[in-house]
Parts: sequence; structure tokens; C-alpha cells
Amino acid sequence: MNGMHTKKLERQPVILVTNDDGVSAKGLQCLIEMVKPFGKVIAVAPKEGHSGMSHAITIKHPLRIRKHEQDDGVELYSVNGTPVDCVKLAMSQVLKSPPDLIVSGINHGSNSSVSIFYSGTMAAVIEGCLYGIPSIGFSLLDYMPDADFTAVVEHGKPIVEAVLARGLSKGTCLNVNFPAIPSAQIKGIKVVRQNMGTWREEFEKRTDPRGYDYFWLTGYYHNEEPNATDTDEYALNSGFISVVPISIDLTNYKEMDALENELSKKQTVRNEEKIR
Repeated sequence: MNGMHTKKLERQPVILVTNDDGVSAKGLQCLIEMVKPFGKVIAVAPKEGHSGMSHAITIKHPLRIRKHEQDDGVELYSVNGTPVDCVKLAMSQVLKSPPDLIVSGINHGSNSSVSIFYSGTMAAVIEGCLYGIPSIGFSLLDYMPDADFTAVVEHGKPIVEAVLARGLSKGTCLNVNFPAIPSAQIKGIKVVRQNMGTWREEFEKRTDPRGYDYFWLTGYYHNEEPNATDTDEYALNSGFISVVPISIDLTNYKEMDALENELSKKQTVRNEEKIR
């Protein structure tokens, strides 16, 4: 498999689990239960929730790791930092060697479409990809703390199994989202592209008891291609699990030649003006 992150294992795979909702989140425990049948699980998660932190790292205060007692063979640690901090510390200080797989989630809420740019869950996955490790982010379109993750645990296992067996292309990770419907109503898995859309952000102005104004972020998602049938938004709205392969190379190759030609023309004009 040329260019694939995969290896034949003669030992039990090591799986690093993290999230952005915090070490006490229900989604984290459900993700641990999902991947336990596949190998040795080591979980390193933020001490508190860090949703919407994207790829933030901590540089202004010391990071601390606390090991928690577990009775199921799982090593569980919390970090007073971001999801990306957790992956970096796990790789540097917790793990004796790189893991075979990194999984993040299960996020309480959607990370489809452009939400990936704000997501702490997916930032941890992208960080794992930067280390060259097959990485998957799992999210459920339910923001409630007591959300039912049954469908994710059941239908997510084949995805984990496939990635462990096949690996992923270099520079690629997976963004997996689940509709908030009962497991029996899941229609299947669709490998799709990221939907084009934007968050139309608004700020609600409020006043605190001391008379000072403050602002609370609100807004809504605007789907810029509502008629497209090959996107994650369409799959989710149709009752399917969406799987989007994400590349960490953000280069727009189609734009390169056009931009180079235009800049070359400008440079030629400037050179001619200098000669005159």
C-alpha cells in the first residue's frame, strides 16, 4: 500500500483516545468503550471542556498531567490544556512509542462542513495526522451532555476496524459525523465531501449586574449548496453517517498556475518600466 499509514502488528494495537469536551464527558467514555475491543487504550483528555478551541496550544502557563484510577485496564489522564496539548503530551510524555491509531470524541455536537475549522475534536485528529498516525474524529449531532451515543458506538466500530486494517493515506485523517437518530434508523455510511457553507455569526449584547456591556456569540449555519447530494450535510440530513477524508495539505493546486502567470506578468511589466 504505497503512501499508506499501515503496518502489520504482531502485538496488540495501542489506541490513543482524546476529546474536547473534557475528561468527564459522556462521549469520551463511550468512545473508550467503542475502541476497547481493538487494542490497548490510553486516554489523554482535557481537564475541562475546550470546545471551539481549534488548533490552540498552551504557551502562557505550565501544563500538568493527572493520572486517574481506572479498573478496566484503560489508562486515563487529564491535562489542564487543549485537545492538541493532550495529543502532544501523550506523544512526548505518556506513550513509550507512537500509537497505532488516534481517535477523538465522541463530540457532543456536529463537526460537519466548515465546523472542522473551529473544532477542538478535529484539531486533535489533525495533530495526530501531522505525527503520521491514522486518526479519526467522531461527532454526534446532539449537544446535550446526556446524549445517547449508542448509534455511534455500534456503527463506529467498523470504521475503526477498517482504519486499523487498511491505514490511511499519508496526510489524511477522517471526520466522521452521526445524525442524532436511533441506531436502528441509521441508513448506512456514506463517504462524502465537505459541504460548502459558512457560519453567519451574530453577537447578542447584554449588560452585567454592574452595568458593563458584554457580548454572547450566537448565529446560524448557512448552507451554500443546499441542492448538492454528495456532501456531509446531505448525508446527515438523509439519515446516513458521513465520513469525510480530510487532507492536511491546504494548498489550492488549481490556483497555483493562474496565480503564477498573473504574478509573472506583473513582474515583467515592472522590469520593463525599470528599463525605461
